[in-house]
Amino acid sequence: MNDSTTATARMFSSDNAAGASPEIVEAVVRAAAGQAPPYGSDDVTAGVRRRLGEIFERDVDVLIVSTGSAANALGLAALTPPWGSVLCHRDSHINNDECGAPEFYTAGAKLVALGGDDARIDPDELRAAVRHKAGDVHSVEPSVVSVTQATETGAVYTAEELRALGSTVKEAGLRLHMDGARFAGAVAALDATPADLTWRAGVDLLSFGATKNGTMTAEAIVVFDRSLTAELSFRAKRAGQLASKMRFHAAQLEAYLTDGLWLRNAAHANAMAARLQEGLKAVPGVDLLGSAEANILFCRLPQQVTQGLLADGYVFYHDRWEPGVVRFVASFATTAQDIDGLLEAVRRHTA
Repeated sequence: MNDSTTATARMFSSDNAAGASPEIVEAVVRAAAGQAPPYGSDDVTAGVRRRLGEIFERDVDVLIVSTGSAANALGLAALTPPWGSVLCHRDSHINNDECGAPEFYTAGAKLVALGGDDARIDPDELRAAVRHKAGDVHSVEPSVVSVTQATETGAVYTAEELRALGSTVKEAGLRLHMDGARFAGAVAALDATPADLTWRAGVDLLSFGATKNGTMTAEAIVVFDRSLTAELSFRAKRAGQLASKMRFHAAQLEAYLTDGLWLRNAAHANAMAARLQEGLKAVPGVDLLGSAEANILFCRLPQQVTQGLLADGYVFYHDRWEPGVVRFVASFATTAQDIDGLLEAVRRHTA
């Protein structure tokens, strides 16, 4: 194993560290041949829209963007007035990891953080929050709820849980946004359809993630409430997210959605996290935190184990949440050998 391969095998910090699926690279190469209409008016982009409509079992509008942060921020901007509030989990990506992009693109809407186990919004907190100071001109107006599927801890919302949250949201007259950066992982983990996990539960707009699961530079905003599309289109252009050669983004998504690649990649990443979880259960001194339902695993390691792994060249987040807590993330590119090597190293440093 050469140095480059060894470094790859020891990278567990993020699924963003993985490369791209070969099918997607090949699709980009094919898109480079010949000419095509610009700005998303090409046949490949139209095909992606049709394919997502088939996957979600209804007509949808689709805006292809280059980052998940852009998808989230633009989507929330179309759902929220500047004097509104976005109710989200305190551990959500929009609350912690987007450098204020939602506030910037909404022209000042406030994020209101809620609690809940495994980074899932607590239903009781949500019921109180959607009514809190509603109509009070001295306060921000509850306007949209954003849920993350799968969550930042690797947990998933079941279809039943989403329907319950969606009912609360709709009864209060709010909109429902879903950050689906790891949506494929949630679908692969659950006995539910993409439709069950989105619009049938009340979701108005989905940030459909792909770069964590095999594409290079392509994400999508899937619009279920199509009255939002015109505004989103102007916002995307104004934000620099309407690519002139959109076919290169679209080609990635076309390959991603062909023959179930998006679900195969996600199922593999989930399986690798489950393999790691099962192996760590047998290691003395390792305390698993939550359950790896998708491709993320949190645990508490003895300090000497963490330091030993770092010295071995393993890359992962540690001590970011609290002392001793580490996060391992598997990807579509993680192999069983990679997981077994990590487990062997944990056992060795524990001993």
